[in-house]
Amino acid sequence: MTRVRFIAKPSGGLLVTGARVALANALFARSRQGHFTLRLPPGEDRVTADLRWLGIAWDTIGVPGDYAAAIEHLKTIGRLYPCFESETELRAKREYRVRRGQSAVYDRAMLKLTPEQRAAAEAGGKRAHWRFRLSNRVVTWTDAIAGRHEAKLPAVSDPILVTADDAPAAALTAVVDDITDRITHVIRVDEGDGMTGIHIDLLSSLGQNPDAVSFASLPVLGVTDRLAIRNLRQDGIDAEALVTWLGGGQRFTLRRMARKPDPVALPALNREVLARREFGSVADRLPRGATEPFWLAIRGHIDLLTEARHWWDVVNGSIFPPIPDGAAQLIAAARATLPPEPWDNSTWAAWLAAIPPDASPDNASPDNASPDNAAWLRLILTGEEQGPELAALLPLIGPTRVLERLRGG
Repeated sequence: MTRVRFIAKPSGGLLVTGARVALANALFARSRQGHFTLRLPPGEDRVTADLRWLGIAWDTIGVPGDYAAAIEHLKTIGRLYPCFESETELRAKREYRVRRGQSAVYDRAMLKLTPEQRAAAEAGGKRAHWRFRLSNRVVTWTDAIAGRHEAKLPAVSDPILVTADDAPAAALTAVVDDITDRITHVIRVDEGDGMTGIHIDLLSSLGQNPDAVSFASLPVLGVTDRLAIRNLRQDGIDAEALVTWLGGGQRFTLRRMARKPDPVALPALNREVLARREFGSVADRLPRGATEPFWLAIRGHIDLLTEARHWWDVVNGSIFPPIPDGAAQLIAAARATLPPEPWDNSTWAAWLAAIPPDASPDNASPDNASPDNAAWLRLILTGEEQGPELAALLPLIGPTRVLERLRGG
């Protein structure tokens, strides 16, 4: 059975980069009737809330593996070795090697540490962190998205797998948990060939067959990766639009997920999704008092759900749109021809037909094109040159507010 996982980072919520990886894993598992495991740092309820909002479901919550046993095994076979350098010492080493034109790869100086030197360091209060001694070989694999890759392990620094506080590092916990959960496919953001090489070498050192695991690396998106799902939701982005934008449409493939979505395309995609939303599905996120006729009037004309607040103020609030210079003649004619109640969607067209065509201001319409009573009245009544159809808005605004906004007559 196909088995995948998503490892949430302790970030206080899901970012776009995490949402994309979680979505890819969930859809991949679904496409193969597989199993999707979610791994969470302690107390990350916000991550699960964000995942549920996106419609991402998981089969199980991962349980930590036996890290102590893995650490002991790696020490026994000589693949973990203690190091006592401080971060300051390590940085100085790297800078020295770079100045001499040498590789910044860790020099494995601590492998030469004698038992007496180690005892002296510990007696002096130093606590060791433990590095994984990588194999002296070239690791190759086929990435499901990017094709054949290789990592020259001698050119990669031995990673720290256990900190000086005896905490297992993420590189170790990921592999140990993968073994525990019998993961068959690792789908994650591209962390570089070196990280995948470490993963494969660590699997081998823990007695696993790395050829039984497939890898797929999603390219980094850049600045977009750092956007918080919670903020996008608060800004009025719809979950369906976001999932589609990330590549999780009906025709899912890993390669499709690997395409970098255009940030400029998200608002237009969100508009399309909102245009299909029924009132009941958005009512709890609309301004208090908003009605179904109001929603039907504005949907398809807003990019973000939060823009409904502005249009609710237009139809239900006291706004003071600008009165164009020279509009007195138009306003007088508009007041004189204002249709009687009741108003419906035909009122706007009837009103325009009753206003003399030459009543527009002398300086033409708001975009400096030909005179246009409709364009001027839209600006006077809503304060906007574009937006929902006035045929639907006018009955919602009502005669009292219309007369208030025609105050320049």
